[in-house]
Amino acid sequence: MPNPGQTFAPGAYKFTVKSAAEAVALIREKLGPQARVLSVRAVPTTGLKKLFGRPQLEVIAQIDPVVPAASSLAAVSGEPALPPDFAETNSRFSSAPPPPPPATGLAGLLRRSGLTETALSRLQSGATWSELNTLPLHRALAETSRLLCQSIGSRAPRAPISRAAFLGTPGVGRTTALCKWLSVEVFRRARFGHVVTVEFDKPNPLGPLPVFSEALGVPLAHFPCETNPAVPGGFVYFDLPGMSSRRPADNAPLAQFLDREQINQRVLVLNAAYDRTVLRDAYSAGRDLGATHLVFTHLDEVPQWGKLWDYLFDENLEPLFLSTGPSLTGDCEEDAPAAIARRTLPDS
Repeated sequence: MPNPGQTFAPGAYKFTVKSAAEAVALIREKLGPQARVLSVRAVPTTGLKKLFGRPQLEVIAQIDPVVPAASSLAAVSGEPALPPDFAETNSRFSSAPPPPPPATGLAGLLRRSGLTETALSRLQSGATWSELNTLPLHRALAETSRLLCQSIGSRAPRAPISRAAFLGTPGVGRTTALCKWLSVEVFRRARFGHVVTVEFDKPNPLGPLPVFSEALGVPLAHFPCETNPAVPGGFVYFDLPGMSSRRPADNAPLAQFLDREQINQRVLVLNAAYDRTVLRDAYSAGRDLGATHLVFTHLDEVPQWGKLWDYLFDENLEPLFLSTGPSLTGDCEEDAPAAIARRTLPDS
């Protein structure tokens, strides 16, 4: 690795890093803001590293002999890019011959980062898209991140949930999501309340909820019981049986219960590791049940989070949190847009 402050002569340079964020930082620090990215590709691992490690990211950047007035760092090659989280211990530079001229620009890089066509279309239809393409790569990515977060944060905020049902298909981690939210309420907000479990014609497995509720000092009741807060300013959360994403008629008991008990806050829990079709079906079923808030689980199993932007654009659903691990008292990102931006695009 060159000494701090060392600069490079005009030419092409190849380096392998842990993440795209580190690549952007090294380009800016070592090669300067006018450097051009010529190639971004995944380097597959071999042997045991293939089983236990993660791919590396190889980037080739070039310094031109004459610095142009406008940077062209936004252009990259057509090689596939990986999300910013790659396991490797050291970055290393070496000279390399320049690859063929790049064929795509900022839009191609965003697509390879996992951004969907819906999210990309929103950016391209904005008044600032042309300006984004004139910026150096690290600045364009940072500005793109800001614009995406701004588009979600600009809507009117809703009141915090306090009397809400948690909905989701079986196996999505619905009860675990409820436990995580209980820990947020008790530990971070010092709120108190109780939880109501509901069963219809099928059993509703409670998982860790009884033991966890007892540990938090949160009473756990079984319906029929009191469904309004037992203490002033307290919460009531409902653990419901799993909904069906393919047979809407099977969800009739859920809809009737929610309407009869006048539970207007309804948290839809989705497993982000599911494929797009299954995820979309579950999302549609939750919307039909009047979902007002959104939780994504199993994000520790998802390498690219870009597909989640589409769901955050729905102004009828407020993102509540992202579950990034199995812990019942942690692994929870409440600022969903910022967390997805960090995993979709490198920080500047």
